[in-house]
Amino acid sequence: MSAPSQLSGAVALVTGAATGVGRGIALELARAGCRVALNYLEDESTAASAAAEVAALGVEALAVQADVRSSAAVRGMVERVAERFGRLDILVNNAGVQTWAPLLELREEDWDRDLATNLKGCFLCTQAAARQMKETGGGAIINIGSGCNKVAFPRLVSYTASKGGIEMFTKSAAIELAPYGIRVNCVAPGAILVERTAREGGDFAATWSKEAPLGRVGLPRDVGQAVVFLAGPESSFISGQTIWVDGAVFTKPSWPYPL
Repeated sequence: MSAPSQLSGAVALVTGAATGVGRGIALELARAGCRVALNYLEDESTAASAAAEVAALGVEALAVQADVRSSAAVRGMVERVAERFGRLDILVNNAGVQTWAPLLELREEDWDRDLATNLKGCFLCTQAAARQMKETGGGAIINIGSGCNKVAFPRLVSYTASKGGIEMFTKSAAIELAPYGIRVNCVAPGAILVERTAREGGDFAATWSKEAPLGRVGLPRDVGQAVVFLAGPESSFISGQTIWVDGAVFTKPSWPYPL
């Protein structure tokens, strides 16, 4: 029998958790022993399926609808989680959208939606969760960034701007929330194979495996395992940092000589 996880019984809230990376994060937190609230925006049946998959691992699960762009909705979500589980220990700001468009063709409404979901949503959820964590002795907040934290992604202007903002927000929040025992870090995934990326065209896994020095594409569990580390006591002196989960793609230089 394996030893009990040091996260057993902790309460985690993952935004955008019905599918993709968010769902993978929720599952890894559940495997670590967390009780998990899975936020979703619209697809109730998919969120219910994700919650059932989490519950099948032997932990409590709750699917909770909220638009992370709305302060009232976010406050209500955090209150519901705290009422259901008695506390909130871990927040993962994963909810995100992106618009593929050249800068000169990007519509204002798409810019506004992407920044409101990705960056404003991160701010609103962090603020609401931190207020709750402050009253119960601390917690861990993990923001999900991207490879474009480090390099610009062409035709993803609003997404790149929002994720770059998340990295600096992580640093500011880590400093301000440290006195309350709240650690804030960022996980920046590289090419992760999920339903959405598989639809981007071509063979996503083969294309990005060639780019990665580790020779493979990432999976949601890779991101989830990094989140579990940053949420747990093993990282108790780590805050304000970004951990790259990218197979070294965004570390590799443009190098003219054979490796």
